[in-house]
Amino acid sequence: MIRGTEPVRRRIDLDRVEALRLLGSVPLGRIVFTRQALPTIHPVSHVLDDGDIVIRTHEGAALTAHARHDEGEGVVVAYEADAIDPVTRLGWSVVVTGYARLVTAPGEVARIRALLDPWAPHPGMDHAVRIRPELVTGVLLTDAGRHRHRPRRSRLSSGDHS
Repeated sequence: MIRGTEPVRRRIDLDRVEALRLLGSVPLGRIVFTRQALPTIHPVSHVLDDGDIVIRTHEGAALTAHARHDEGEGVVVAYEADAIDPVTRLGWSVVVTGYARLVTAPGEVARIRALLDPWAPHPGMDHAVRIRPELVTGVLLTDAGRHRHRPRRSRLSSGDHS
């Protein structure tokens, strides 16, 4: 897009419910966690499950090791997902900060494996991490010339993550 020709944007802050609904409407996001005292970001696929964000991981992954060694309520992570038009730069972004715990119950891991295909297949992708959202923020950028825009519900936002 040529500079100066962008639509006038209006920023709308999203409430927790709408932000999580939008996050659940897309299959991919980015997990942010600490590795050797530095932030690490990985793109991953996710599914919303009972209000939590669930991702798959594998033995040997830094996040798996990090989550496994936590004895408290989980390790602090951030998770981001978005849908932004590359031409108009309109769309939304949601950021969740919460606690991640390794899923250890074999039946629960099997259920998650059936629900979610990993973004980047890896041998032994048989672990799962559950993120309990604590802080949820979201923003929608819409064309200011339009009436208040409510993003359309995709079939995924209704809980169908197939």
